[in-house]
Amino acid sequence: MTQSFGPRKTSNLSESVHQHLNMYALAAVVIGLLAFAPPSEAKIVYTPTHVVIVDSSYNLDLNRDRTTDFTIQQINGSSRCYNNPPAKTAGLGLNLAPGNGAAFICCNRGFAALARGVEIGPEQNFEFDNSYMAFVRSGFFHGEFGACEDRHDIVGDWVNVSNRYLGLVFQIKGKTHYGWARLSVQVGYVYINAALTGYAYETITGKSIKAGQKTEADDFTINPDSLNRDDFGPGGFLTSPVPDLPQPASLGMLALGAQGVPMWRRKESAALEGNLKGALL
Repeated sequence: MTQSFGPRKTSNLSESVHQHLNMYALAAVVIGLLAFAPPSEAKIVYTPTHVVIVDSSYNLDLNRDRTTDFTIQQINGSSRCYNNPPAKTAGLGLNLAPGNGAAFICCNRGFAALARGVEIGPEQNFEFDNSYMAFVRSGFFHGEFGACEDRHDIVGDWVNVSNRYLGLVFQIKGKTHYGWARLSVQVGYVYINAALTGYAYETITGKSIKAGQKTEADDFTINPDSLNRDDFGPGGFLTSPVPDLPQPASLGMLALGAQGVPMWRRKESAALEGNLKGALL
């Protein structure tokens, strides 16, 4: 008998079988997508910038939601003690935005100037009050008993530093986040020049971040003091600044007139810190 090799007859599948086949195909696609999807991980948002802050202020918005988290301000002032020539003062301070849990890592004399790689997180000691970073004064000021005293003081952990970091904490929708801001500061004969050269924050609630860390993959175990391509060496931060419009001063004048800062002595260091903090409120 001769066998025929013509086209085979096709049979129609039931609607239920079609539905099952479609479900299997969809499941296979979903499994494939999940297999190739990157794992969910923390994300650091880094913002490079180059803003010179001289006799002006800068509103720092860490998470770029158009809400100020911190205000960095440099103020110059003068005062006269009787017939002596006017005395000069200069200060660099930080105001914390009210209502968003803003704070900074502190030390014995105001804001700590952190080195790159220092961890910023819940284990650190944060201060929830306005304070100073650097202060300088020169000339005759009213002394403790009203007499004019010649003073030449430079104080603060941010005096003549390059690429140091503020350790910061703030809140986004009531949730705590950690971040940093990198600055270089020059202090001379009654002048302070500051430059903000970048800032970042961790998007995961309550997760620590390291000073200078820009991505989760950053490795600080190898040459932690090496400069990145957008870092600036000593003195170099004043070149080619990004134009920034000066903003109205919001901090009080530092140590003017009879309310001048007490003489910087070891036994009076606590009084100096208190007066500076009060002037920045």
